[in-house]
Amino acid sequence: MTASHVNPPRRRRRPDYLAWGLGIWVVAFMTFLLFPIAAVVVVSFSSATYIAFPMPGLSLRWYARIFEYRPFIDSLIVSLQIAIGSAALGILFGVPAALWVARSKTSAAALIGNLLLAPISVPAIVLGFSLLYLLSAIGVGISFAALLISHTVVAIPYISRTVLAVYRALPPDFEEAASVLGATRWQTLYHTTLPLVRPGIFAGSLFAVLISLDNLPLSFFFGTAQSNTLPVVMLSYMQSQFDPSIAAISTVQMLIAVTALLVLNATYGIDRLTAA
Repeated sequence: MTASHVNPPRRRRRPDYLAWGLGIWVVAFMTFLLFPIAAVVVVSFSSATYIAFPMPGLSLRWYARIFEYRPFIDSLIVSLQIAIGSAALGILFGVPAALWVARSKTSAAALIGNLLLAPISVPAIVLGFSLLYLLSAIGVGISFAALLISHTVVAIPYISRTVLAVYRALPPDFEEAASVLGATRWQTLYHTTLPLVRPGIFAGSLFAVLISLDNLPLSFFFGTAQSNTLPVVMLSYMQSQFDPSIAAISTVQMLIAVTALLVLNATYGIDRLTAA
């Protein structure tokens, strides 16, 4: 056998320590992120009258407590009303603004587009104080209407941002074709533009609903005894007692959010809709 037929020795592959380190870091980060959520869900099934580990047993008594303590149910209904109402108003104001910013060729379009994000750029406490003074000055005061207006202000950026991202990704050829075929501006808007940006409207409104359900600072400023949202009632409840019923209602709230996100992802895909 000649030397040319001798197989060269294989080099031993060196372990990729960087990849291993990155993997460990990701696992540690996800554990740190998900552990508090998992702990809340586990505690909601505790049979103890207080939050403690290890749990003495399992029970569904704290889920029954949600229906026994009437403020939980009443505030959840108010939260859903505010969330859906603010999303609807956010669509009414945010969609036209996003469509104009996306197709406008004026120098003010970029400025308006940045201003649309202002409500979520300002700290919620500052926004709450500002809206409190403004709404009180115009006679709205602390009421259900003030709560709805404040949540709508926060809903508009999420809706306008997702619609803007979807609309900018669309070529203007569709609208031009509709115009060439004789459609008026309103017909083009209704039959062409709105169906094309519907995924962005759906995604933005769903994000607005989820943010509204979890919004404590604004709700704390404008809630009344008859129109308190769930986060405010939970905070008030924890000031007097701290039993696993808080974990149970928190689990229900998380299930609503997770279900909504799963519906959104299955319908349109979150990654495709949130790309700027």
